[in-house]
Amino acid sequence: MELYQILAKDNPELRGKGGCWAIVTQVNDFSCTVRTCDGELTVGLRHLKSFNYLPAECQQMQEICDRISRVYSSSLEESVQKFLESLGKLNRGYLTALEEKVLSVLELEIIP
Repeated sequence: MELYQILAKDNPELRGKGGCWAIVTQVNDFSCTVRTCDGELTVGLRHLKSFNYLPAECQQMQEICDRISRVYSSSLEESVQKFLESLGKLNRGYLTALEEKVLSVLELEIIP
């Protein structure tokens, strides 16, 4: 599994995605299909920056991303969506104790 950060640069299609975690699911000639915390998209290679994390750190980030994805929905309140999006843009591969508690509460409230 490869984990990158999206660099929006001058690409209007990536507006709002700059800084998001991107888990590569498919490699193409000049782009990659990536999964973010709120969906999947195709990104040009120049719009990806490696986190250079160890495999264990990448695994932990993928688990956090999976948890956020299960909770994320367009029917959520805007403030909750923004919180989840901000977790998917952290420049670290872990959650603080408070972030973990809030995400756990959201999982209990939202996931049936």
